[in-house]
Amino acid sequence: MRKQEIKKELKQLVSDKVVPGISYAIIDKNNVETHVFGKSQIIPIKKELRYGMLYDVASLTKVVGTTTLILNLVEKGRLSLNDKVADFIPLFDDQRVTVRHLLTHTSAISGYIPHRDELNRKELLDALDSLKVGDWFDKKVVYTDVGLIMLGQMIESFYHEPVQKTITEKILEPLNLKESTFNPQKQFSVPTEITDKRGLIQGEVHDPKAFVLKEHCASAGLFMTLNDLIKFANWILSDEHENDILTNQTINSLFKDWTTNHLQRSLGWDLRFSPDQTPWIYHTGYTGTFILLSKKYQQGLIVLTNRVHPSSNNQEFLDRRDKIVSKFVKFD
Repeated sequence: MRKQEIKKELKQLVSDKVVPGISYAIIDKNNVETHVFGKSQIIPIKKELRYGMLYDVASLTKVVGTTTLILNLVEKGRLSLNDKVADFIPLFDDQRVTVRHLLTHTSAISGYIPHRDELNRKELLDALDSLKVGDWFDKKVVYTDVGLIMLGQMIESFYHEPVQKTITEKILEPLNLKESTFNPQKQFSVPTEITDKRGLIQGEVHDPKAFVLKEHCASAGLFMTLNDLIKFANWILSDEHENDILTNQTINSLFKDWTTNHLQRSLGWDLRFSPDQTPWIYHTGYTGTFILLSKKYQQGLIVLTNRVHPSSNNQEFLDRRDKIVSKFVKFD
């Protein structure tokens, strides 16, 4: 792989002040190269970024925790990808939408919720569960948190406890992700945005819906270290699994398109393709995180930043991220 080129571009994200700091890992078969440099925060004072700090990984929660747990329920025969969401969520009345639609973001559930961030947990869930299905149902991918929040409610119907507690018990602990948590200590956490309402956000979830839903949110809320994301990536890439969370067959099935109309979306994961059409699973987090993995090549890229610090108005990071990902999957 042309690692030097990617490493240079990642380092430039910091030197060009696109992000305060960066923690990343490049996986190439049995070799894992990690680098951590820059600042953890620049406002109100500058602080150095340290190896092992916790990042609010935002929507990586969806694939590390929620998707993995849903697929575990499918393997156990307690849930099917074809089960209707309306059978689990009484306020949702569209009989067409299935678990697969939620995982692939093809449900077309949409709508405006007035004063969304001012609602309490029950009011917000009721509003989300009452949203309607658009006319693009099953025809295109429209990424949304709503589907994963609904999947979290379905998980809670099986385990009768907050979904984040179940993810901790059923996914994080068996995978030995000991540094990952939904309840981080502030001093070990990389800060995110500074807002008028919340001030400097540190050690608390950045996502507004997750902030309201707290332990009942399955779309965001997880804090992870680079070490634990490397562990998770190696678990996905391995053919030998010492635990019974997912079989190798299920993990391999993530590297294929699960949409009706071949929209390049897997179960929970996005897909990217090498020039030879080798699939990579890919996911991002709003705060400035992403993970990209190829089981065939046994390669991966994990990048953790707080690109929303001090402000989430940072389109340059998104543009550069997309170019880095595109370049990475074209490696020989």
